[in-house]
Amino acid sequence: MQKTINCATFRKMVLVGAKMLDNNRAKVDSLNVFPVPDGDTGTNMSLTMQSAVKELSEINSNSFMEVCDAVSKGALRGARGNSGVILSQIFRGICSVLRIGKPEVDTKNFAKALEAGTKVAYNAVAIPKEGTILTVVRMMSEFAVKNANKFRDFETFIPAIIEEGDRALAMTPELLPVLKKAGVVDSGGVGLMTIMRGFLAAVMGDEIVSEVQTEAASAAGGNDAEFGDNSAIVNMDLGEIEFAYCTEFFVINLKKSTTLADIDKLRENLMGIGDSVICIGDLEMVKVHVHTNSPGIALTYALELGELDRPKIENMLEQNRILHAKIEAEKKEQGMLAICAGQGISDIFKDLFVDRVIEGGQTMNPSASDIATAVQKINAESVFVFPNNKNIILAAEQAKALVTNRNIHVIPTKNVPQGFAAALSFSPDASLEENKTNMIHALDNVKSGQVTHAVRTTNVNGFSIQEGDIIGLDDKKILAKSNSIDETVIALLKRLKEDSHEVITLYYGEGVTEEDAKALSEKVQEEFPDCDVDYHFGGQPVYYYLLSLE
Repeated sequence: MQKTINCATFRKMVLVGAKMLDNNRAKVDSLNVFPVPDGDTGTNMSLTMQSAVKELSEINSNSFMEVCDAVSKGALRGARGNSGVILSQIFRGICSVLRIGKPEVDTKNFAKALEAGTKVAYNAVAIPKEGTILTVVRMMSEFAVKNANKFRDFETFIPAIIEEGDRALAMTPELLPVLKKAGVVDSGGVGLMTIMRGFLAAVMGDEIVSEVQTEAASAAGGNDAEFGDNSAIVNMDLGEIEFAYCTEFFVINLKKSTTLADIDKLRENLMGIGDSVICIGDLEMVKVHVHTNSPGIALTYALELGELDRPKIENMLEQNRILHAKIEAEKKEQGMLAICAGQGISDIFKDLFVDRVIEGGQTMNPSASDIATAVQKINAESVFVFPNNKNIILAAEQAKALVTNRNIHVIPTKNVPQGFAAALSFSPDASLEENKTNMIHALDNVKSGQVTHAVRTTNVNGFSIQEGDIIGLDDKKILAKSNSIDETVIALLKRLKEDSHEVITLYYGEGVTEEDAKALSEKVQEEFPDCDVDYHFGGQPVYYYLLSLE
């Protein structure tokens, strides 16, 4: 019986848990409450775990401290969506206990780690909601702490924890009415329980580890897609210059005594005095490039082979000083970053002077690391981030922990129209606090809706939904449905419109032609003559139309 687990076993638990989740992520995705084609909880959680596994695969140590730091760091960098962020925080808490413990962890210590994971996860959410993954991890940790002394080995302890987790999962529809109406349990909780079953498989000796390690080594590092680069400086972190002089030259008219081995020797000598070494050619001519603090020595080495031609030595220290000065001179106090899907939506944000736009939204949540990287590419002391999706807000908040040279201010935009409103309220002459206040207030002045199709049959929000129905939603629930896109748009607008609204804007997405959008806008104008109606190309996936009312 396995009374304790060591670091090697914990590593295996993480790897197998990640693999089991990846194998079942489609199942977890399918449990999305709303029948729209953006159910991505399983995908977000799996990508978060794969990021942790990728980080783990790059270290060979079996030290709890190094392994736990890799898992915690990797999960945070890859955290996507609310479910991924919460999962990363669960592992962060677990690892915070295991990394400083003994080489062998018993059931009592593992229970403490699970308890820490619960506390960190709850603290990461501004308003924790029961009936979610949080409830599942809390009930498991409470059971583990209370009963750890009753179990002497992990072969019986983990199954008992899983049993309690399953009980908690079964309760989620009672705690969250929207789950009960949809007839599903919490998808994040299912994802967590899938990982726990992976833990058990690892402890029981499942031989899936090598397969996981192989896949992890080639796993993608994250979502780097961007809508162009509207920043003048690609990488704001210039770092320090170790080797001052970029030295380039050709060696020609090589001596008759020179051999190919001598060229190899030249390459070795250059590598001993610098980096970025290129030494290629043959007995006719050799091209050399090296970054070094001793360009004279590099030239002397080359003279042993033949004559020098077209030597060029550039002072990279001075170049670095000039670039630093340029960056500092052009640095702004405030910048803006928007996250969205659709080339048209991106172009509108750029027209509103948003400094940088990265791709993200339904089915493509960027990670905390993706957001942090994009922020660092904006030459401003403080950066406002517009998530434009409620499932990205937490990841944006977590990005703050990954950036030390920028101040990140997350404006909690839940949709694209709110993002537009926030960007419109920005003034480069206003103070940081004034802009922040104006942006937050701007969110209250816009209502939004989305129109898409149902991907499964269900009953929700008082509607009997059939697969293929055209449905209209706000940020919380389904408000309209029909068999026609145009009918659903107008029905949704009727539910959303208030007397104060004067402008209605339609952003049409993939699969909708400009002619269709124009014809629909004319119908909307007839239906709502008291409003100005406009339409723009959005190009967003998943949703036929995004609606904005102001």
